Amino acid sequence: MPTTLQANTDEDTTRSPLDIPAHRQGNMRAHAGMMEISLRSLSQLFNSMDPSPFNERDLDQHAEQFLVSWAQEIPASSPLELLVHLPAAEATPQAERCIREGLEHYFSERARLTRAQLQQLLRQGRTSLLIGLAFLFACLTLGSLYRDTATGSLGHLVYEGLIIVGWVAMWRPLEIYLYDWWPLWQQIALFRRLQRMPVQLRAAGDDPFSRDSAASPAARRPGPRDGAGLTRTPAP
Repeated sequence: MPTTLQANTDEDTTRSPLDIPAHRQGNMRAHAGMMEISLRSLSQLFNSMDPSPFNERDLDQHAEQFLVSWAQEIPASSPLELLVHLPAAEATPQAERCIREGLEHYFSERARLTRAQLQQLLRQGRTSLLIGLAFLFACLTLGSLYRDTATGSLGHLVYEGLIIVGWVAMWRPLEIYLYDWWPLWQQIALFRRLQRMPVQLRAAGDDPFSRDSAASPAARRPGPRDGAGLTRTPAP
């Protein structure tokens, strides 16, 4: 279902560059695989505290949250596309190239860091697996020796206890190889999709947020929180 992302003006907390009233900010809308963003200036999309050149800056935190959460809702088989509305004075080919290169650089770096995190996790899994197997083998050996030498039920009890302890030591490597790796792999695939996402830039005409808000009462109803001072509400 198409969604409209709009600013929430009910709070007077400190606002981020994207955390401003709706009639001044513009809107973010997702239709199929396309996200539309209306900005007052290009600087709203990037972290103003980053001293790097524009096309190498980190994204604004809330802009990243919007783009990532939107992309997670789109099936992997659907291509992603970003349409950015800027004032006519800033809607230049240089600005479009800056946005495209900035998004490509940022999400490429996010994918690289996440891949490094995955590789580190797999190395930890291999080390944990070797330690767990060695400990399990030691527990089985000691348990068998004690069972053969001890009399009565005590030897059997110690043997069963050592087997349980040995398999408990295998819990961490099994957790890594069965559950922990694939969320990171999904993040890498998501960042790669965002990295390859085409970007279009258009000059903003009339205020699309005001037009949509006036035409759609649902757009003015508060919805679930989707970022600091921002809400996501279903569009009709």
